[in-house]
Amino acid sequence: MEVFLIRHAEAIDETLALRDPHRFLTPHGRTQAAQLGERLRWHDCAPTHALSSPLVRAVQTAELVLAALDDAIPLEVIADLAPGAPARAVVAALQALPAGSCAIVFGHEPGLSAIASLLVGGEIAPLAKAEAVRVDGDRVRWRFAWDADAPRPA
Repeated sequence: MEVFLIRHAEAIDETLALRDPHRFLTPHGRTQAAQLGERLRWHDCAPTHALSSPLVRAVQTAELVLAALDDAIPLEVIADLAPGAPARAVVAALQALPAGSCAIVFGHEPGLSAIASLLVGGEIAPLAKAEAVRVDGDRVRWRFAWDADAPRPA
């Protein structure tokens, strides 16, 4: 199984009027997400499943990345990708996908690095905003920042 873990792009700060779940991407964050999708399109990212946290910034990142990938797969929003949710539930959902699946997962830190750590059986450094990590089976293949020219080996 291949898994692409993507941390949401830059979002506006939380305020008293706009609580954390409703924070949305800044204009720069929208650029980050679109450019990450463009880069992933050229580097073996062909997902069969797309999963996202229910928080606005993650869903917006997912929509922009998938649009740039020119991929028509439906986006499944799952509560277990929200901040504070147990990583083991997401790993179980990923492992339940059909053989040969390729999942692209949009979420938050520290949840994404916890998911990656469980998948590979070792500690994974946290993802930066608008960064992707590709996990093939039980190893991290590469990490890819939104503004990088190419992925860097893990």
